Amino acid sequence: MNWDRIAGKWQQLAGIAGQQWSRLAGNPAGMVAALRQRSLGSIRAGYGVKKEANAKQLAEWLQHQHKVDPIHK
Repeated sequence: MNWDRIAGKWQQLAGIAGQQWSRLAGNPAGMVAALRQRSLGSIRAGYGVKKEANAKQLAEWLQHQHKVDPIHK
């Protein structure tokens, strides 16, 4: 098994735990950060890409979404 996939699964688990903790603490900013961590972990586990490439792909996708979404124009 690819170590990037294992690290991605672990990152997903940490994101889920962070979301639950933030929900209990009433911290919406923490929930968003944990959701981002969970998303990065999901991408990393699914495709086995490196951490740096994963963050770059997510940033590019978000930038594209801001261009496409009429709310962010």
